[in-house]
Amino acid sequence: MSFRALFTTKSDDKQIETNLIEMAEDDLMPGDVTIDVEWSTVNYKDGLALSGAPGIIQSYPMIGGIDLAGTVTSSEDARYKPGDKVLINGWALSQTHFGGYAEKARVKSDWLIKVPDTFTTRQTMAIGTAGYTAMLSILALEHNGVTPEKGPVLVTGANGGVGSIAIAVLSNLGFEVIASTGRMDEEAYLKSLGATSIIDRTSLSEPGRPLGKERWAGAVDAVGSHTLVNVLAQTQYRGAVAACGLAQGPDLPATVMPFILRNVTLAGIDSVNAPYAARKTAWDRLAKDLNPEILEHTITEVNLEDVPETAANILKGKIKGRTLVKV
Repeated sequence: MSFRALFTTKSDDKQIETNLIEMAEDDLMPGDVTIDVEWSTVNYKDGLALSGAPGIIQSYPMIGGIDLAGTVTSSEDARYKPGDKVLINGWALSQTHFGGYAEKARVKSDWLIKVPDTFTTRQTMAIGTAGYTAMLSILALEHNGVTPEKGPVLVTGANGGVGSIAIAVLSNLGFEVIASTGRMDEEAYLKSLGATSIIDRTSLSEPGRPLGKERWAGAVDAVGSHTLVNVLAQTQYRGAVAACGLAQGPDLPATVMPFILRNVTLAGIDSVNAPYAARKTAWDRLAKDLNPEILEHTITEVNLEDVPETAANILKGKIKGRTLVKV
């Protein structure tokens, strides 16, 4: 039986195209679990992949989509059986292995997480890699001693997927949350997620002083570059910053001053290859600490054929919250 898939190809003259095609199950890549895909997402990384940005898709042709959730139809692994609801974030999806932008997927069982009872497959993709990355970041802050009593937590890129979920979880945990955004007209949206106050991202995005006034006990940064440098420079003594993105850039034009004078910790967050135990902990905490009703404030739904345009818009900063793909 055939199924629909978004197929991204690269021509001899390096032109990237993504088209909706029909495929057969025999065309899927090797794996020990086959899934009927119900939902996927559009993340910033998906936008980069479909644009042909270097370092994402490493083998063409490719089915994009770094996230997927659905129902197991066949399994060679005893941990999973037909009918199980499962999800995947990252691993090799959209890079060297066909991803979530198709009605079928065949993957390695070690990549899977069972959908927590608290969530539907749709809700897990409303969270997706962005929300799972946000939770990994919050776990890193907790590991480094950041608690609500220590002071506020800053979230940069607040309108994006990581930012939206980070705000919702941190607020639910009792933190005062400062949201940094380039879209000040979205104040009502950010406060509906739990943000206490909003600051304009331009106050952080330009080159600044090596040390500034101590303003926050911790931060979740999805932006990088000068923004991350300024976040570090204004973090309180013995505070911590979780770095999980590079929307402004991959550079870090910083000094060591926040580290050696204020004992600030910079924690790097990798969501793609995180081990199973870390993933399980993150999803267990999301099931406990994220109100599913809050997710509805963050969701926009699109169909498979809408993904290329949506992926282009996310790179232009035109997308807020979470974009679900109804596969």
